[in-house]
Amino acid sequence: MGESHNHHDHVDDTVAERSNWARRRREGIPTNKNLLVIACMDERIPVEDVLGLELGDAQIYRNAGGKVTDDVIRSAALTTNFFETDEIIVINHTDCGMMSAPDEAVREGLEAQAGDLEDVDLDPSLPELTIGDADLLDWVKMTDDIDEACAAQVEYLRQSALIPDDTAVSGYVYEVESGELREPGDRIAAEISERQP
Repeated sequence: MGESHNHHDHVDDTVAERSNWARRRREGIPTNKNLLVIACMDERIPVEDVLGLELGDAQIYRNAGGKVTDDVIRSAALTTNFFETDEIIVINHTDCGMMSAPDEAVREGLEAQAGDLEDVDLDPSLPELTIGDADLLDWVKMTDDIDEACAAQVEYLRQSALIPDDTAVSGYVYEVESGELREPGDRIAAEISERQP
């Protein structure tokens, strides 16, 4: 006779898997790919699809412009030092809203909303964290060139003292017009559509 299999064994395995899934942080279980993705919050970027990710593969942090802010550093520092994350990917994209408004329009709009920005709390739980002597636009981080911006975000992460040196950090530009990723500075469309000298 063949080996008998009880259905409760399968159920037990499933329950154990779900329990581990629910408690993976408490159990010290990292993401499936030990990966953190930092991307723009733009709704046109299918982050999981373009990176071939499934639920559980990566932590995904999205903000305006996919910029390395103090909170990105905070999150990256925690996951690389305590949750076994050893790779970070930055995704910026073409036609980004961070390139769409003139600097002065952004400044005027935010000042009209908040008044004197020197008195505005940047972090509700840390009222002492203010913009200080910095320029508003340095905090907002508007972008002139998406390829340069992407490369800069990668360098900010690589240079951070809070992120281990052996963390692999890379960046890509998602082309909303083609639905594909490319490396910063690799503008293929211009190369193949313009006459080369």
